[in-house]
Amino acid sequence: MSKTILQINYKINASLADFTSLVTPMAEPIASSPGLLWKIWLINEAEHEGGGIYLFESREAAQGFVDAPAVKAFAAHPMISALNAKFFEPDEVLSKVTRGPLAEVQKV
Repeated sequence: MSKTILQINYKINASLADFTSLVTPMAEPIASSPGLLWKIWLINEAEHEGGGIYLFESREAAQGFVDAPAVKAFAAHPMISALNAKFFEPDEVLSKVTRGPLAEVQKV
């Protein structure tokens, strides 16, 4: 199995404070997602955009995350619109040169 990068982007239809209140309780359940190695949370307050970069153990694990009821409910939330998910295979050789965090990580 090869690792998979999942990139999710969406528009935020709320204040940053309201959005933060919505997503903060989601952090622990996301951290427990099967096959998830790590997630970086993204925010662009000026453009009202948010998202995440995720590293999964496999394409199947990443697809399972996207297809999960919690992600579908998040995408349907009134504070969120235009959610887009893309899958990538990392280039591990070039990423190693640029210190990309693709090594196995210990879950906390």
